Amino acid sequence: MTNETMKNKTLIMGIESSCDETAVSVVSSDKEILSNIILTQLEEHKPYGGVVPEIAARSHIDHLNGLVRQALSEAEVGFEDLSAIAVTSGPGLIGGVMVGLMTAKAISFARKLPLISVNHLEGHALSIRLTDDVAFPYLLLLVSGGHCQLLVVKGVGNYERLGTTIEDAAGEAFDKTAKILGLDYPGGPAVEEAALKGDAKRFAFPRPLKGRSGSNFSFSGLKTAVLRAKDSLVAEKNGILRRQDICDLAASFQAALTDAIIDRVKNSMDYYLEHYGTKDNMFVVAGGVAANNSIKEKLTVLCMQKGFELKAPPMNLCTDNGAMIAWVGVEKFAQEDFAELGIGAVARWPLDPDAAPAIGGGRKA
Repeated sequence: MTNETMKNKTLIMGIESSCDETAVSVVSSDKEILSNIILTQLEEHKPYGGVVPEIAARSHIDHLNGLVRQALSEAEVGFEDLSAIAVTSGPGLIGGVMVGLMTAKAISFARKLPLISVNHLEGHALSIRLTDDVAFPYLLLLVSGGHCQLLVVKGVGNYERLGTTIEDAAGEAFDKTAKILGLDYPGGPAVEEAALKGDAKRFAFPRPLKGRSGSNFSFSGLKTAVLRAKDSLVAEKNGILRRQDICDLAASFQAALTDAIIDRVKNSMDYYLEHYGTKDNMFVVAGGVAANNSIKEKLTVLCMQKGFELKAPPMNLCTDNGAMIAWVGVEKFAQEDFAELGIGAVARWPLDPDAAPAIGGGRKA
């Protein structure tokens, strides 16, 4: 990239290390993703059926410096071409967040570049604006491994939370159900694949909170119901569980979880239409669970019924990545919203700090 080309662009490096992906990206203010390097740790965590924080943090330490160099090389830029460094400061696994934050601080100090602190959830929330011309406000379903929320995105740093999970997130429910059924990790793709061959009507699993007011989520009771159904089958069949039994359990679980999500989204759409509705109502779904085809199909139907246009980032921007962090950096750079080098990593950081705590949700909400 020539100096003349770069002169009129804001170039932001984004660093993401809040869970089990080490990711670095360089993004420009004209929405060009110059590099987007993602190193997954799936094989390291697979034996445990979930992310082990200590293993994740050590992997970030081992690989992050190399990924920074790789991202610069792929983008064909140097540190001197960057406008700022954006980094996830939370929420997430605190050890991993600290690795990314300290790396970004070191680059910021050594290269005299502004530091931009990014809420990981805001990365997901604004990622659609990197790929599509989506104006504020819009209704967002953020559905991932650690989070399940419905929010009105009113602007950068300006959110109204309509609902949140009061215990497990949808992604956690998928992972734990996969572990119960002896399926692979990560659980989302494994359960969805098994469900394709299963009978979703065989088991009458509960639809938590369905029919109630509000937009909060609950999935722990559904996960428990799967465990009890599986144990009952094992007892009936002298410890032998057929593959078809597993597929039927997966299909019934997925159908119940999807129905519960759709019910909660419907309530949030009614609220949005009453308070923010226009002729151009936008519904955005982001986060790793947005890859689930059953959920996307039901959301598509609901959006048509309610008069919303459905948008979702491409799959490589739905899972954790550095490009979404860099894009928030672009948006915040335009507002001159910079951080001091003394900022710390945070494990919990709500997008809407004024939202009332969800009953049972504790600090997680």
